[in-house]
Amino acid sequence: MADVHYMSQEGLDKLKKDLADAIARRPEISAAIAEAREKGDLSENAEYESAREAQGLLELRIAKLQDTIAHAKVIDESQLSADTVQMLTTVKVKNLTAGNEMVFTIVGENEADFSSGRLAATTPIARALIGHSKGETVEARVPSGVLKFKILDISL
Repeated sequence: MADVHYMSQEGLDKLKKDLADAIARRPEISAAIAEAREKGDLSENAEYESAREAQGLLELRIAKLQDTIAHAKVIDESQLSADTVQMLTTVKVKNLTAGNEMVFTIVGENEADFSSGRLAATTPIARALIGHSKGETVEARVPSGVLKFKILDISL
Protein backbone atom coordinates (compact mmCIF):
# COMPACT_ATOMS: atom_id res chain seq x y z
CA MET A 1 0.00 0.00 0.00
CA ALA A 2 1.28 3.47 -0.88
CA ASP A 3 2.03 6.03 1.78
CA VAL A 4 -0.70 8.46 2.75
CA HIS A 5 0.24 12.09 2.11
CA TYR A 6 -1.29 14.31 4.78
CA MET A 7 -1.82 17.90 3.71
CA SER A 8 -3.96 20.98 3.93
CA GLN A 9 -6.67 21.71 1.36
CA GLU A 10 -4.45 24.54 0.14
CA GLY A 11 -1.59 22.08 -0.42
CA LEU A 12 -3.83 19.67 -2.34
CA ASP A 13 -5.16 22.50 -4.49
CA LYS A 14 -1.59 23.54 -5.34
CA LEU A 15 -0.68 19.98 -6.34
CA LYS A 16 -3.75 19.77 -8.57
CA LYS A 17 -2.77 23.05 -10.26
CA ASP A 18 0.81 21.78 -10.73
CA LEU A 19 -0.60 18.60 -12.31
CA ALA A 20 -2.86 20.56 -14.68
CA ASP A 21 0.09 22.78 -15.67
CA ALA A 22 2.30 19.73 -16.29
CA ILE A 23 -0.37 18.02 -18.41
CA ALA A 24 -0.82 21.26 -20.38
CA ARG A 25 2.90 21.10 -21.32
CA ARG A 26 2.52 17.70 -23.05
CA PRO A 27 1.55 19.14 -26.48
CA GLU A 28 4.46 21.61 -26.33
CA ILE A 29 6.97 18.81 -25.75
CA SER A 30 5.36 16.57 -28.36
CA ALA A 31 5.69 19.43 -30.86
CA ALA A 32 9.38 19.87 -29.96
CA ILE A 33 9.95 16.13 -30.55
CA ALA A 34 8.14 16.27 -33.90
CA GLU A 35 10.14 19.33 -34.97
CA ALA A 36 13.45 17.72 -33.98
CA ARG A 37 12.46 14.48 -35.75
CA GLU A 38 12.03 16.41 -39.01
CA LYS A 39 15.69 17.42 -38.91
CA GLY A 40 16.88 14.04 -40.12
CA ASP A 41 19.13 11.42 -38.57
CA LEU A 42 17.86 10.78 -35.02
CA SER A 43 21.04 8.99 -33.91
CA GLU A 44 23.00 12.27 -33.82
CA ASN A 45 20.18 14.72 -33.21
CA ALA A 46 20.81 16.53 -29.89
CA GLU A 47 17.55 18.47 -30.11
CA TYR A 48 15.59 15.23 -30.45
CA GLU A 49 17.40 13.62 -27.49
CA SER A 50 16.85 16.73 -25.39
CA ALA A 51 13.14 16.84 -26.24
CA ARG A 52 12.75 13.12 -25.48
CA GLU A 53 14.51 13.60 -22.14
CA ALA A 54 12.23 16.56 -21.31
CA GLN A 55 9.23 14.38 -22.19
CA GLY A 56 10.46 11.61 -19.88
CA LEU A 57 10.99 14.03 -17.00
CA LEU A 58 7.57 15.59 -17.54
CA GLU A 59 5.85 12.18 -17.58
CA LEU A 60 7.71 11.23 -14.39
CA ARG A 61 6.55 14.46 -12.72
CA ILE A 62 2.96 13.86 -13.87
CA ALA A 63 3.00 10.30 -12.50
CA LYS A 64 4.44 11.46 -9.16
CA LEU A 65 1.84 14.23 -8.83
CA GLN A 66 -0.99 11.83 -9.74
CA ASP A 67 0.24 9.33 -7.13
CA THR A 68 0.55 12.00 -4.43
CA ILE A 69 -2.93 13.36 -5.19
CA ALA A 70 -4.42 9.84 -5.26
CA HIS A 71 -2.99 9.13 -1.80
CA ALA A 72 -3.65 12.57 -0.33
CA LYS A 73 -5.57 12.88 2.91
CA VAL A 74 -6.74 16.40 3.61
CA ILE A 75 -6.67 17.28 7.28
CA ASP A 76 -9.95 18.74 8.53
CA GLU A 77 -8.71 21.96 10.06
CA SER A 78 -11.95 22.40 12.01
CA GLN A 79 -11.00 19.30 14.04
CA LEU A 80 -7.62 20.69 15.10
CA SER A 81 -6.79 21.83 18.60
CA ALA A 82 -3.96 23.99 19.88
CA ASP A 83 -3.61 21.81 23.00
CA THR A 84 -0.75 19.80 21.50
CA VAL A 85 1.57 20.13 18.52
CA GLN A 86 0.08 18.35 15.49
CA MET A 87 -0.21 18.67 11.74
CA LEU A 88 -1.10 22.21 10.63
CA THR A 89 -0.47 23.76 14.03
CA THR A 90 2.03 26.57 14.40
CA VAL A 91 4.46 26.12 17.24
CA LYS A 92 6.80 28.67 18.77
CA VAL A 93 9.82 27.05 20.39
CA LYS A 94 13.00 28.11 22.08
CA ASN A 95 16.01 26.14 20.94
CA LEU A 96 17.66 25.56 24.33
CA THR A 97 20.80 24.31 22.60
CA ALA A 98 21.37 27.46 20.52
CA GLY A 99 19.32 29.92 22.59
CA ASN A 100 17.17 31.24 19.75
CA GLU A 101 13.40 31.23 19.22
CA MET A 102 11.79 29.75 16.12
CA VAL A 103 8.26 29.45 14.77
CA PHE A 104 7.23 26.47 12.63
CA THR A 105 4.00 25.29 11.06
CA ILE A 106 3.94 21.49 10.92
CA VAL A 107 2.92 20.41 7.41
CA GLY A 108 2.99 17.40 5.12
CA GLU A 109 6.15 16.65 3.21
CA ASN A 110 4.78 18.10 -0.04
CA GLU A 111 4.13 21.47 1.59
CA ALA A 112 7.39 21.80 3.48
CA ASP A 113 9.51 24.91 2.96
CA PHE A 114 11.94 25.47 5.81
CA SER A 115 12.81 29.00 4.65
CA SER A 116 9.18 30.08 5.17
CA GLY A 117 8.78 28.20 8.46
CA ARG A 118 6.85 25.22 7.04
CA LEU A 119 8.40 22.14 8.62
CA ALA A 120 7.63 18.65 7.31
CA ALA A 121 6.06 16.40 9.95
CA THR A 122 8.59 13.71 8.98
CA THR A 123 11.62 15.73 10.09
CA PRO A 124 13.33 14.83 13.38
CA ILE A 125 12.40 18.19 14.95
CA ALA A 126 8.72 17.94 14.01
CA ARG A 127 8.51 14.29 15.10
CA ALA A 128 9.95 15.30 18.49
CA LEU A 129 7.43 18.15 18.89
CA ILE A 130 4.26 16.36 17.74
CA GLY A 131 2.02 15.30 20.61
CA HIS A 132 3.62 17.62 23.15
CA SER A 133 2.06 20.64 24.89
CA LYS A 134 2.97 24.22 25.67
CA GLY A 135 5.62 24.41 28.40
CA GLU A 136 7.12 20.98 27.68
CA THR A 137 10.75 20.46 26.78
CA VAL A 138 11.56 17.92 24.06
CA GLU A 139 14.72 16.49 22.54
CA ALA A 140 15.18 15.98 18.81
CA ARG A 141 17.90 13.73 17.43
CA VAL A 142 19.29 15.42 14.33
CA PRO A 143 22.36 14.48 12.27
CA SER A 144 24.51 16.96 14.23
CA GLY A 145 23.45 15.57 17.61
CA VAL A 146 20.60 16.21 20.05
CA LEU A 147 18.74 19.52 20.17
CA LYS A 148 16.49 20.57 23.08
CA PHE A 149 13.40 22.67 22.50
CA LYS A 150 10.98 24.28 24.94
CA ILE A 151 7.49 24.72 23.50
CA LEU A 152 6.51 28.35 24.13
CA ASP A 153 3.20 28.51 22.26
CA ILE A 154 0.92 26.48 19.98
CA SER A 155 -1.64 28.05 17.66
CA LEU A 156 -3.84 27.19 14.68
